[in-house]
Amino acid sequence: MNLAYTLRLADDAMIIGHRLSEWCGHGPVLEQDIAVTNTALDHLGRARSLYQYAAKQFNAMPQEEKNQYFSSVALQSLVETGADIDEDDIAFLRDGWDYRNLLLLEQPNQDWAYTIARSFYYDTFNYLFFGAMQQNADSELAAIAEKSLKEVTYHLRWSSEWVIRLGDGTDESHQKMQTAINELWEFTGEMFTMDNTDMHAVQGGYGVDLNTIKPKWTDQIAAILHEATLTLPTATWMQEGGREGRHTEQLGYILTELQFMQRAYPGMEW
Repeated sequence: MNLAYTLRLADDAMIIGHRLSEWCGHGPVLEQDIAVTNTALDHLGRARSLYQYAAKQFNAMPQEEKNQYFSSVALQSLVETGADIDEDDIAFLRDGWDYRNLLLLEQPNQDWAYTIARSFYYDTFNYLFFGAMQQNADSELAAIAEKSLKEVTYHLRWSSEWVIRLGDGTDESHQKMQTAINELWEFTGEMFTMDNTDMHAVQGGYGVDLNTIKPKWTDQIAAILHEATLTLPTATWMQEGGREGRHTEQLGYILTELQFMQRAYPGMEW
């Protein structure tokens, strides 16, 4: 059963999409305001596709398994009625401990350099990940990967160009970009940590072996940083916990804003 695998991919897309959407109306220039907003929409579109598939997988489970799957009271109460759930229920009725997104993606924007560094790390990963996932034994995940790869190719080009532009720009932009690269580095290791969900997915033919893409990721990151006259961090200690539902305080702030309307007016529809 690849529900857990589908959910973590959906959560990644939802949280980074929400973070990038915070730049809407606040971008450094109009062109980049539009660019980053469109990128956020790409991520949110992928999140919706994955949440729809996750809901389909969940609704096909036996009721006894459903009743024990989620920890969030609001969602579990709905499940126990026997009603089917949909993508909105999964996104808006789960609490932080049911989210499985990477810690990197919930980190605050802080400034433009931090936003670029976070996207650069994740876009490079996504480009390699969805490229490999196109060969998925699960036809629905393979289709989502094929569509996503087209979008991620643009995302990676955009964030890479900004890393170079800031790194090889003024003294101030270089310093800000290097600081962001250094401080977010400790969140990158989690992208390649293979847990039981990953290993079961690989064995089942619907997952990506993260060990095969890690060296490619490192080479691509190093090449762009070199062109940007930036230094590749060498720290080896990494943060982790997002895949197990252990998050930084930042996720709580995101969900407070993201889920407010549904929590205040349960069942509301546009």
